[in-house]
Amino acid sequence: MATTITRNRLRRLADVKPERGRVLSVILNLDPTEFATPAARSTAITSVMTKAAHRVEEVEGLDHDERAALKEDVERVREALMASDIAQNGTRAVAVYACKPADLLEVVRMSRPVDFAVVLDRSPYLEPLAAEANEERWCVLLVNRRNARFFVGDDGGALEETDRVEDDVHSQHDQGGWSQARYQRGVEKEKDDHLVHVAAVAFGAYQQRGFDRLLVGAPDELVGDLEQKLHPYLRERIADRLHLDVENSSIEDVRNAASAAIEDWRRRCEREALDRLLEGVGRGGRGAAGLASVLQALNEQRVETLLVGDGYRSAGGRDAETGMLFAGDHGPDGRELERVENIVEPAIEKAIEQSARVIKVRHHDDLGPLGGIGAVLRY
Repeated sequence: MATTITRNRLRRLADVKPERGRVLSVILNLDPTEFATPAARSTAITSVMTKAAHRVEEVEGLDHDERAALKEDVERVREALMASDIAQNGTRAVAVYACKPADLLEVVRMSRPVDFAVVLDRSPYLEPLAAEANEERWCVLLVNRRNARFFVGDDGGALEETDRVEDDVHSQHDQGGWSQARYQRGVEKEKDDHLVHVAAVAFGAYQQRGFDRLLVGAPDELVGDLEQKLHPYLRERIADRLHLDVENSSIEDVRNAASAAIEDWRRRCEREALDRLLEGVGRGGRGAAGLASVLQALNEQRVETLLVGDGYRSAGGRDAETGMLFAGDHGPDGRELERVENIVEPAIEKAIEQSARVIKVRHHDDLGPLGGIGAVLRY
């Protein structure tokens, strides 16, 4: 499956700021609806790398050695993208970062398609990765009275079956009499032992593979008992329940049901963050709305969560000496700033450097009236 993009990994990339030269960032879309064949991917790679080579020739402010290093970076990125396995295991896009002076060459696989991009800057172009850094690893657990199946992945569409449990549990019957009562107690004991076994395997999967959220599918008469037997670490990670048959559901059935549940979970998480923002803005306290206010909060390192409307872009200015960001072309003292065509990218980078959470808002329209960008503040 696509490589996990953690906040620590993003922060490490954000810290790459070479004293000389530039960082080359190349984003390749591998959406299988458009680039399913090797020939289509090869054409896309040729196109994006031709664009990268042209950018290197056109960029200003480099000496001979810096430009030569960038030309080598173009070839290193091309080789990385031409790897035969680049589109395997759920990869929907790839970001490659290269900077010879900083000894950087890093390939980051993504589980969602993104737009093509070639960026030459003093630091890596991280905006396409920021949303995935908040995405969580998921486990689906399907259970009945005898069997259990486990699926783990970074996304509903990337789930893979990892474990199965099958226990010898007798069926209930209604013969009546004392023997029936003893039999029923035995059957219930076998069922409880089965659920204890499943819970133990689930905790082992959590310890071995790690996951952030759990989706549970079980008959109504079992699901309560199962959840009670799960380790508290797992109970607190339950996001929703699925209605799937453990024995007859295909992997595609599981992926489809999980994808819908995961998307609903993301929608709820966005809603929760937006509600916190609106409350903070409304009270004039721990909320900032609009580009100027958000950039000021980032400059003051007060941002806990940065919320950016999907597709939001705006020009702005950066103080080359301090790295502070502003919504206009001049600082508070009237000094002219370095113009940045899309100030959202360095704003996201600054948020990552401060260990703030970054959310690309896709499911709600609340940011529109607030200027397209907002922040929940630490204080």
